[in-house]
Amino acid sequence: MSIPTALTVPASSLRRTLAVASRHIYVTLRNPPRLFDMAVWPVVDTVLYGSIALFMQRAPAGSARTALTVIAGIIMWHVVYQAQIAVSAGFNEETWSRHLPSLLTTPLRPLEWLFGTALQGMVKVAIGVTAVTVAAVTLYGFDVSVIGPSVIPVLALLLLNGWALAMIVIGLVLYFGSAAEALVWGLLFVVLPLSGALYPTSVLPAVLRPVSAILPPRYTFDAARAVMTGGPTPWAEIGVAAVATAIFIAIGLAFAGAMLRTFQRRGFISRYQ
Repeated sequence: MSIPTALTVPASSLRRTLAVASRHIYVTLRNPPRLFDMAVWPVVDTVLYGSIALFMQRAPAGSARTALTVIAGIIMWHVVYQAQIAVSAGFNEETWSRHLPSLLTTPLRPLEWLFGTALQGMVKVAIGVTAVTVAAVTLYGFDVSVIGPSVIPVLALLLLNGWALAMIVIGLVLYFGSAAEALVWGLLFVVLPLSGALYPTSVLPAVLRPVSAILPPRYTFDAARAVMTGGPTPWAEIGVAAVATAIFIAIGLAFAGAMLRTFQRRGFISRYQ
């Protein structure tokens, strides 16, 4: 019995279909950041939700502090999130509008651009954190008074951590081009489960704890959890977090500066003309 003509796929059509598929496979393989969605997101989701589940399983039955830790962690994480997004997305806006070549020919210094973007980003941080706090209070009865004024230095450190992450993202975008723009949002959510924002890092799989130990935001969230216990200001934890944050800022500045010099030396600016 012959196959009906309507179901027969011409060889030329099949070749064109395979050509389209092959093109996108090659593009993906030649741009490592594009593998992010396929290879990284599933692992990140598993670590994040698995660690939250393990944290809740280990918590004493009926403990209100478990919910407090998670909700307060979400609020504080949004300081990092909004600070990083404001600066990284600001840089992306310069590339999308083809404004980057013009900026590089003006007297504007990189640090001046960074400070200006960070300054407007603080408005976004205030709006975002206020929104998530209001949602936590109205929807879940979160009591903001349990945090207290000791949280102020912690919030300042979280803001600096967000800016340091932004500098690393900008460096990656300068080097890899538009293929790395997914990291503006993606890198944050790799750091989230490893930094212990929503749970102590002790619930992470053993193989990931050494990775967590080298992430500066982890120490800031350790200080944040100490603040939430309601005791005196945990200056020891805040001091460790401050040192880690200073190192993180230095690394971010050095990395972004090195990538900018590479960007200019190799003529990558032609991508945006």
